Amino acid sequence: MSVIGAIIFVLSLVGIDQVIKYFVIEYLKPIGVFELIEGFIRLRYVENTGAVFGSFSSHTAVLTVVSIILLIVTVYFLVSQKNKSKLVSFTLLLMIAGGIGNIIDRIRLHFVVDYIEPTFIDFAVFNFADCLITVGAFVLMIYLIIDIVKEEKQKKLEVNETEFINGETVVENERD
Repeated sequence: MSVIGAIIFVLSLVGIDQVIKYFVIEYLKPIGVFELIEGFIRLRYVENTGAVFGSFSSHTAVLTVVSIILLIVTVYFLVSQKNKSKLVSFTLLLMIAGGIGNIIDRIRLHFVVDYIEPTFIDFAVFNFADCLITVGAFVLMIYLIIDIVKEEKQKKLEVNETEFINGETVVENERD
């Protein structure tokens, strides 16, 4: 994805997040709760002054600074990454967009607007930006785990290939 494409992608996701939050504040805040699918999911207006799932509540300034630092680190990693994997870039863009969406809330409102509440399990209320961050981080984790496993298999193959050269053992077998 080109730099302009990446910027448009991130801005589009941030725009979607902010438009949803505008409607949540405008229409959900006055009523508090709206059942979407009874016993499964509802919309509930929550002003989250904390971090993930409400932890560190009432530390908005510190969380804003930490969020901005993490955002800068993620952008730096995206720009400087060596492998240039499209999947890694995509996951980082998702996390950047989600981070920006929640940072905008923290700066503008001094809290993050949360509104998605699964009711079939005991779980925190969250928002679209949280979904972007979570999906991005999850897919990145899976990718990195698969990449590590592939590298280990490749190393074992290289060791096995160098064990015998001209019928003589060159490297001791390093099997587990």
